[in-house]
Amino acid sequence: MGDTAGGFSGTSFGASNVVDEARRYIGGNPTGRSRLWCARFMNFVLQHSGYRGTGSDMASSFAGYGQRISGPQVGAIAVMSRRGGGHVGVVSGIDANGNPIVISGNHGHRVAESVYQRGRIYAYVMP
Repeated sequence: MGDTAGGFSGTSFGASNVVDEARRYIGGNPTGRSRLWCARFMNFVLQHSGYRGTGSDMASSFAGYGQRISGPQVGAIAVMSRRGGGHVGVVSGIDANGNPIVISGNHGHRVAESVYQRGRIYAYVMP
């Protein structure tokens, strides 16, 4: 298998495909929704990567999806809380402080890659 995305070991080929697929849409919005579309985007990315998504527009639906893992890993789906609801995206890396770098939809009304405080993440799941 060789080196994996970003030089992180232990990332499955399928999981890195999810990161690559999500990264294709940075700066845009492939969902056609104007609000509450982070889960819609995550499902879109999963489907285009060969996975079945949750079929839900609720970020929290991903907490029970796939295989739960204990911490951030490239290709894992990060489920987080926010005021008034939740947020979901795919981990593309981990910063020097151990915080996940996440590609998500509806981050400033577009797909974006950003560092999130690890304390906000309440579930990591592998597709």
